[in-house]
Amino acid sequence: MVILSNNCFLIILLLFVSGAVQIKGGEYCTCVNRASPCFYKQLPCPAGCPSQNPSDPMAKVCYINCNSPMCTPECKTRKPNCNTPGAACLDPRFIGADGTVFYFHGKRNEHFTLVSDLNLQINARFIGLRPAGRHRDNTWIQALGILFGTYSFSVEAIKAETWEDEIDHLKFSYNGKELVIPETYPSLWVSAQNDLKVERTSRKNSVLVTLPEVAEISVNVVPVTEEDDRIHNYQIPSDDCFAHLEVQFKFFGLSTKVEGVLGRTYQPDFKNPAKPGVAMPVAGGENKYRTTSLLSADCDSCVFFPVGVHSKDESLARDVMLIGELFAGNQ
Repeated sequence: MVILSNNCFLIILLLFVSGAVQIKGGEYCTCVNRASPCFYKQLPCPAGCPSQNPSDPMAKVCYINCNSPMCTPECKTRKPNCNTPGAACLDPRFIGADGTVFYFHGKRNEHFTLVSDLNLQINARFIGLRPAGRHRDNTWIQALGILFGTYSFSVEAIKAETWEDEIDHLKFSYNGKELVIPETYPSLWVSAQNDLKVERTSRKNSVLVTLPEVAEISVNVVPVTEEDDRIHNYQIPSDDCFAHLEVQFKFFGLSTKVEGVLGRTYQPDFKNPAKPGVAMPVAGGENKYRTTSLLSADCDSCVFFPVGVHSKDESLARDVMLIGELFAGNQ
């Protein structure tokens, strides 16, 4: 485990050693992923974002989409963009891979699978309330639980009575143990296996979670504002501002079997079940995607298995074979 703060040189070095998507050298950037068409091409950063690690956390960063054949550096913010594909914000409002906006309300105090693939599982814990006279809960994403290989990671918004910008509302865990990441910018934590990185994109309440060559997840904590409460009549109580996560996902190489509330939209033949032309198109699937906990992969449609098992069919075939061998040995 490595924790660094306020040392850009060491952070850049660690990103390179750990197989990060991008590194910066002077006014240039490149991709270190050998599968990328941009591999080791030295490309100048745009004038509007000359650095990948700016000293100002509000500044845009130099970025290359290493999966794109264009290999063109561009400027972007590392905080979630709630109006682009892969976003999950508000109560909760998703944007699928096809660009379609849909809502998935789920149920308060329960867990649902957002993405389930052969090598990746991402669940969400929902919080919320049901105002008098409503037929469903108003819900928000309070936490994400991520399973990859034999490891687990979680990030959650800490409950708060009132919102204060100067207080960090993020809590982390890695393999079931609390993980502390200094409240400084920049601040980077890298797992011992180099397969998970968590970087603060501001001193408090925002991080970028990276699983190299698997996914990038931008996370931001926000409250339900008085204006949102007024517009939607959520009836937020005075002792809970319902701090929740705004999230934007970027995936690399999802399989055609990918499932989940958001993951299914990345299937090649996906057709969104949400009704088009309505103000709030709602997609169902609560029963298919409900899990027993934040770090479980036991939903009815989950396809994730730890390293070494590739599918439920394969797992079942192995069980049948082992039972057959057991009976044969006892005869």
